[in-house]
This record gives sequence, structure tokens and C-alpha cells, in this order.
Amino acid sequence: MPYLQLDLTEHCTPHDKQRLAKAMCETYARHMSVDIRRITVAIRELGEGGLWRITEVGGEPVPVSMLMLDIREGRPGEMRIAAAKALCAVIVNILGLREDRLNVEFTQHAADEMYHPALGGLSPDWKDDER
Repeated sequence: MPYLQLDLTEHCTPHDKQRLAKAMCETYARHMSVDIRRITVAIRELGEGGLWRITEVGGEPVPVSMLMLDIREGRPGEMRIAAAKALCAVIVNILGLREDRLNVEFTQHAADEMYHPALGGLSPDWKDDER
């Protein structure tokens, strides 16, 4: 943890995915004060017709993208908003997605719900994390 999962309806090259993963890790670590080695990024291509949202009342569903952020609990809303905005900007910049077709959702977990064998076991509370 944290686990950042981006669901897309279009194809991306492995190079773009690697660039995006790096930028997302750096952005998230900076905004959420977390050790960058704890971040995992998944970029999933659901394909054409794989993800939809109705953007206008009475309208038809349109293709969208979704960023799910599984994070440690306890971070203030302002911190989460700043991270979400920054991550959206990174995704829009690298992949050229429309910002109005990108949603972000947070799922918060206690530190003792995340285990990192390479980093000594359970995650520290977010206030105790050192970069």
C-alpha cells in the first residue's frame, strides 16, 4: 500500500505506462508524504467499451477512466484533494485524457492492513512514515 490503479478504455504503450507509473509514484509520494518504495501502480486497459459513465442527466453513457487509490487512513481531506488533482494532471499530461472524464476514488486502510516483506513488514502509520 498505497495501491494506485488506473482503469482506461484506450491502449497505451509500455513506455508510456512506465513513464506514467514513475510520475504517479513521485507525485503521490510528494503529496501524501509516503516512502515511494511502498507505492504500487497498476494501469489496466479495459478496452473500448470497458468503462462508462453518464455525464449529463438524460444523456448517454460515455467512455471514462477511473483512478482508484487504496491508501492508509488518516490523511486530511485537503491532502487527498491535492494529491488527486496532481495525479489527474499527470495522467492528463502523459496520456492526453480528458480531465472531465477521469474520476478518483479513495479507499482507506489501517497501517496494519498493509504488509511489505521487502520493507520490514507492516506499514507505519502515515504520520510516522519516512521517505
